[in-house]
Amino acid sequence: MAETRAKIAVDAMGGDNAPQEIVAGAIRASAELDVDILLVGDPEAIQAQLDHHGCTSTNIEIVAADGVVSMEEEALVGVRRKPNASINVAMGLVRENRAQAVVSAGHSGAAMAAALLGLGRLKGIDRPAIGAVFPTMYANKSVIVLDVGANVDSKPKYLEQFALMGTVYSKYVLGVEDPKVGLINIGEESSKGNELAKETYKLLSENPKIPFIGNAEGRDVLSGDFDVIVCDGFVGNVLLKFAEAVGEIMLQIIKEELPYGVRGKIGTGILKPNLRRIKQRIDHAEHGGALLFGVNGVCIISHGSSQAPSIFSAIRIAKEAVDNQVLDRIRNFQGEKSVSNEQLGITN
Repeated sequence: MAETRAKIAVDAMGGDNAPQEIVAGAIRASAELDVDILLVGDPEAIQAQLDHHGCTSTNIEIVAADGVVSMEEEALVGVRRKPNASINVAMGLVRENRAQAVVSAGHSGAAMAAALLGLGRLKGIDRPAIGAVFPTMYANKSVIVLDVGANVDSKPKYLEQFALMGTVYSKYVLGVEDPKVGLINIGEESSKGNELAKETYKLLSENPKIPFIGNAEGRDVLSGDFDVIVCDGFVGNVLLKFAEAVGEIMLQIIKEELPYGVRGKIGTGILKPNLRRIKQRIDHAEHGGALLFGVNGVCIISHGSSQAPSIFSAIRIAKEAVDNQVLDRIRNFQGEKSVSNEQLGITN
């Protein structure tokens, strides 16, 4: 674990609700988490929001930036044309060791481009991957799915690398002693799927550092049987958006139907604590954002529509990644002596 306070650079100008919701989430994080916050963006706009909340915290610092890469801009072009944009300045803070992580709810493509250009890739990683944490049917048990959007097209060796990085995150951040890795496919058999799936299955099975237990069908993702799920970014992004929509629909149905009638209204009052826990388990806002794996720095990409609770959660995720030394563990894990699945007590 880290011995010093994590310092998180937050892109205050990125997202649909910037800077007001970004600053509000950062204020809460500075008060409730053991972190220092660097709010990056227009100093006047940020200060106005801090004043609005009556915040005078010494744990928050403003770092000036000029402009933002908008959602309408082509990511790489925008990042290169605007070197002083908030996302570039935030990445620069990590590169200069003034911060240990970046949180942004802005243009996700721009965040990835800025990370690759400003921080570079980890040695041995060919492509970065966005990893999102999903709830499962078991309380206090999550599954990390990667990639959920960084690479629309992938090669088998990329997915093998995603599995390695996901294993480290599951073990050291999510606290799973013996992570179980699965590969998204249309059937359990190794012969099922397209060429990418079949070749990846072979690589995962033969890599003794990966605790691979087999294919995972769509119904298995949230079952709790897997701790890490790997797939290409096209499939992963569809899966992510679908899961978010299902969660929102479930919450809306509960909100509409539970209070129906006199008994429902009485019951709703009694069940309020239970309803809060349900919301915490299935609301994607509670998970804050996704970690960009494979770059030489901790980068959390949040939803463009993120509000204060999501930003708070994103900062918490960044702090956990820093405190648990995820980058160093990924580097070390790639160079560790191989450990077989049998030694981990896992069979295919």
